[in-house]
Amino acid sequence: MNGLCLQYLQQVFHPSMNSLPKRRAAPEVPVYNGTSASFWSAQEQTVTPNCIVKPTTTKDVSAAIFVLSALSVQTRFSNECKFAIKGGGHTPQRGAANQPAGVTIDLGAFKQVDVSPDRKTTSIGPGNRWADIYPKLDAQGLAIPGGRVATVGVGGLITGGGTSFFSRRVGFVCDNVINYELVLPYGKVVNVNASTPDLFKALKGGSNNFGVVTRFDIKSFESGPFWGGVVVYPITTLPQQVVAFVGLAGAQPYDPFAALVHSYSYTAGNWVIYNNYEYTKVPAQPYPPAFKPFTDIQPQILNTMRVSNLTDFTVELAVNLPPGKRQIFITLTHGLSASLLTQIYTAADTALQPIKLALGLVYYLTFQPLPTVTTTKGSTTNNLGLDASDRNLVLTLLAMQWTLATDDAAVTAAANSWLAAAKAASVKAGLSNEFVYLNYAAQGQDPISGYGAGNKANLRAVSRKYDPNQVFQKAVPGAFKL
Repeated sequence: MNGLCLQYLQQVFHPSMNSLPKRRAAPEVPVYNGTSASFWSAQEQTVTPNCIVKPTTTKDVSAAIFVLSALSVQTRFSNECKFAIKGGGHTPQRGAANQPAGVTIDLGAFKQVDVSPDRKTTSIGPGNRWADIYPKLDAQGLAIPGGRVATVGVGGLITGGGTSFFSRRVGFVCDNVINYELVLPYGKVVNVNASTPDLFKALKGGSNNFGVVTRFDIKSFESGPFWGGVVVYPITTLPQQVVAFVGLAGAQPYDPFAALVHSYSYTAGNWVIYNNYEYTKVPAQPYPPAFKPFTDIQPQILNTMRVSNLTDFTVELAVNLPPGKRQIFITLTHGLSASLLTQIYTAADTALQPIKLALGLVYYLTFQPLPTVTTTKGSTTNNLGLDASDRNLVLTLLAMQWTLATDDAAVTAAANSWLAAAKAASVKAGLSNEFVYLNYAAQGQDPISGYGAGNKANLRAVSRKYDPNQVFQKAVPGAFKL
């Protein structure tokens, strides 16, 4: 605990580390263990930083970033001065938001949810999870585009682009941010909006590469209860399911109120199909026409369809994603084809076989429509690199949970095997797309390159302009670098 960075952090926050335990914690302090336990994945929970800084104000964040920036450069980016930024802590890979043998900045105190007097903007802190935000907005008859799983964190989802139940209506979540309060390298605090267009665009998909966001000002809109829920089907309905998926995802015009998460779940030795339907208004009839090809499919094992609020639906989605297990996400994007969806499912089943007996294994393959009605809303103002020329796409995710670290290598090999087979099938079908959704990407994938060469070059240019010493490239190694 006697390293240079730790000594300076202690001096900046208080000469006595025990007098402000919420701002600076060593491994023996209870707040340290509280931060560690608050990460979603077991891989992140077991990381041991030398120090956790728990700021309570933007000024605190600025002070910490000043110290860490200056000393990182002075020590030529020594390991002890490397740092990570934790918002909700939902990114699964080790080191994404928790720095081994370095410093973790935990933004958990930044939980503001402030609605503007005209109700058109809501300011939210990066320490929130969506479960902290939606009940407050539901009570006011408002909504913002945000995560569909209650336990997901705000900061990572928004800076990685973000998809929501409202994406067909308003685009990616990042497309709806009108201002970021940002702490730049060396601690300068700026408001980033349309008046600084280069940095404003860079933050829309640029992840943690430019600074620490301490507040998001995001568009809000009037919204009441809507229709949604879960229907579970046997795997024998797969042929009907993929046809229904292509029909909905390729519809012209696409119903902007229809949000679908179409999943294949393997647990306890069986595959089932697990569909989340949300229709973001109360439909004129109990089952909206956009979903009728799905809801007509029989038999149904479980049906929770109802009219409820945003909070309720996001809590429902979180039930199957408990914290504390080992986790991996891996993803690809491709065009629409019932045959291709079937092949990707088959590849998932093949990849499963060597690991199906792994203790605690839960295995999800998820297909989500990514239509042009979503991607074109921010095609010139975000860095994701998608536009009308990409046509209607499918965002595909393989997610796995398991218990033992001894199974890590086998599970990772299975994930990579699936990705190689799924990518090959999409290429053969002429439906491959290079976009890699950052929030679903596995370690070793390259979502920044997936934005396209021009966008990647722009991100690097913005980084050199605002971070000439490349602090957030060299001293913040977690997640995906430029």
